[in-house]
Amino acid sequence: MATVYDVPASELIRELSAELKKIKTIKPPEWAAFVKTGANRERAPTQKDWWYTRAASVLRKIHIHGPVGIQTLRRWYGGRKNCGCAPDAVRRGSGSVIRNILKQLEAAGLVEKTEQGRKTTPKAMSLLDKTAAKIIRRRPELQRYR
Repeated sequence: MATVYDVPASELIRELSAELKKIKTIKPPEWAAFVKTGANRERAPTQKDWWYTRAASVLRKIHIHGPVGIQTLRRWYGGRKNCGCAPDAVRRGSGSVIRNILKQLEAAGLVEKTEQGRKTTPKAMSLLDKTAAKIIRRRPELQRYR
């Protein structure tokens, strides 16, 4: 059986975002078209479905590193802010985006709260493994890495 670790992250996130679009509780809020994803960004994302891509990425990170909290996720999704002639500074990612995605993933039954942070549920593990297996079936050359 293929797992999250057997496939490239970019392909898994792309396929997983398509699966998350089918879940009705996961949808971008009205303000998602105008918001930046962190203080280090200059503009809002230009892709239409960036919300689902970020949700898939958050779900994958929680599965691999979990249990994790919001501050840890903010640090992972942050980056370097260009301060002009001053030295660059590290900024965290948007907490509102991450909190709303986590709420939606919890409502869908894919993530649950613990005392240490959030972790994936068996339903999420099944979804991730099925998505990875679909990628392996489509690309047999990845089987040699297993």
